[in-house]
Amino acid sequence: MKAGKRPTRKQKQAIQFARLNPANWLVTKSLPDKLHLVHRETGRERKLPM
Repeated sequence: MKAGKRPTRKQKQAIQFARLNPANWLVTKSLPDKLHLVHRETGRERKLPM
């Protein structure tokens, strides 16, 4: 699995819109229509619409 990076301000807003805490999620892939996230502690992966 690729290492995640800290989300940008726009990505943080998308994460908050999905009712998640941006401090707990890292971005592994950023596509124009999707955001691939991984949890900092558990390693759980999620895909969010952008």
